[in-house]
This record gives sequence, structure tokens and C-alpha cells, in this order.
Amino acid sequence: MSEPFLAEIRMVGFDFAPRGWSFTDGQILPIAQNQSLYSLLGTIYGGDGRTTFALPDLRGRTPIHRGISEPLGYKAGVETVTLSIDEIPEHRHEIYAQDQPGNNRSPAGRYLGMPASASNGTYSDGSELLETTLLSGTISNTGGSQAHDNMQPYLAVSFCIALQGLFPSRN
Repeated sequence: MSEPFLAEIRMVGFDFAPRGWSFTDGQILPIAQNQSLYSLLGTIYGGDGRTTFALPDLRGRTPIHRGISEPLGYKAGVETVTLSIDEIPEHRHEIYAQDQPGNNRSPAGRYLGMPASASNGTYSDGSELLETTLLSGTISNTGGSQAHDNMQPYLAVSFCIALQGLFPSRN
């Protein structure tokens, strides 16, 4: 690896932080032993700013480029979501029925017919019709208000931040 900039973040495909690097796991570091690194990061990612500061914590996070509505260090999003009734689009479950004989080859709307009696089989000639209650009651809310995963497809790799390296110049 070429010499990194101090505070540079890289992705690596192995499970250890190389010498001079640390995982981006939000570790709290002492300012006194890391003054150059603190001068770049400050308390953007945490710490008290008097004796400590924090490294970025990318565990379970997707890094994005900073912007106007997402300044450096901004965190948003959650790994799981519990939907409320207000978040589910309004919808209905309607049942339609036809009073045409069940043996009609092309009933309007192509709805299933009800046989006149069990002995007539699945389809009847329509000479006898049975009254059938399709639904006695109402449909109510269901579910258990359980959280579900809310994550895009991902592949876990290691993110490391340089604790040593070239101090980046502004221009």
C-alpha cells in the first residue's frame, strides 16, 4: 500500500487492521497521543473534545458522500423497521358474486359459481340456486407489530482508517 493520508479510509478484504490503521468501529482515542489525527477529525464522530475524540463508526452503515443535508459525520437510517397502520397504503379486499348459473361457459366477470347441491358436482345447470353468505363480519387489522429487516443487499468488508500517514494539505 502506498503511504496513506492521515485519516484516510480504505476498504480491505481481510479481517485485521494493518499496522498504522484501525477499524472504523467508533473507538474513542486520547487527543494527547493523536493530536494530528484529532486536528482533522475533531469531535465530528464523538468524544468530549477535551481529552478524547472518536473514529468514525461504519458498523452496519453504508457510507455516502457528504452534502448539504448530510454534513460530515451525519448518521441516519435504521436496520429494522416496524410499520404502523398509517404507513400501509389504504386498500380493500372485496368479494364479487354473480347470480348466473355455475355451468355458464362464460359468466360475466368470470366468477366462480356455487352448485345447487353437493350431489350436482362442481357445476350445476342453474335450476336450483343456494343462498350463500360470503362473509359474516368484518376484516380487521392483523399482524404483530414485529420489526422487519430494512436493508439493501450488502457484502461485509473491513473499513480501516489511517492513524499514521501524510498530513493532507488543503490545496
